[in-house]
Amino acid sequence: MLLTRVITAVCLLLLILPILFLAPPVALGVLVVVIVALAGWEFGRLIGLAGPWPYVYALACLAVLLGVFLAADGPATELLLKASLVAWGVALVLLARGVRKATPGFTLLGAVLGLIMLPAFGHAVMGLRFAGVGVLLTAAVLVWAADIGAYFVGKAIGRRKLAPTISPGKSWEGAIGGWLLAMAVALGLAASHAFAPTWYSLIADKGGLGLLAVLTTLLVAASVVGDLFESLLKRQVGMKDSSRLLPGHGGVLDRIDALIPVFPLAALLLTWV
Repeated sequence: MLLTRVITAVCLLLLILPILFLAPPVALGVLVVVIVALAGWEFGRLIGLAGPWPYVYALACLAVLLGVFLAADGPATELLLKASLVAWGVALVLLARGVRKATPGFTLLGAVLGLIMLPAFGHAVMGLRFAGVGVLLTAAVLVWAADIGAYFVGKAIGRRKLAPTISPGKSWEGAIGGWLLAMAVALGLAASHAFAPTWYSLIADKGGLGLLAVLTTLLVAASVVGDLFESLLKRQVGMKDSSRLLPGHGGVLDRIDALIPVFPLAALLLTWV
């Protein structure tokens, strides 16, 4: 199992890193289209669609993604990113409600949410990329740091469950540990201007380290919500992984769940600051 995970991770890196550093942005755009399509198919299954409907749903996600892109309209993209914040607010309410049996009403609501969340994620990836490869990567690094910190701190001292019915392995101690590691990375890179421009340096240069600390906290919280929301969807339909597309890792959503709310928020915060 571990060998399979490592091989899959290496293959993904060999695909993604050359696209980020060597290829023109259009290559990343093609990759984003593929990711949104695959994530849309998985999302459709997680909200209770069956038969051919997850494939139809994936096409619908692509239609929104490409429709906003072809509009070539900055306000349309910003509106989509803002709509994603509302969608994630609804997701937070669903998390507070807890795990329940998926109903047709939930499937309809989930379909609407996904048609906003996934295309917004795709546009945010490209928006952060155009701000700089370092900006895109450091927004992702923040999520990975929070995840790593949460895992190790949670394993060591985790006692109080964060969401026991949704994700029993997560603890408040782990969440705080993840936040502390993400904060250390953000403040360290911003203060040193290492690898600048980064998401951290752009925010700190405009608003200072205090504002960066506040916004980093928001992004870490968003990453936790994204992770828990996918766990909620999987539990409601009785699935362990979103799919088996990535051997040893599960599905595409299993890899990007925490990034889906973070990237649109990170892109909007850059424009607002």
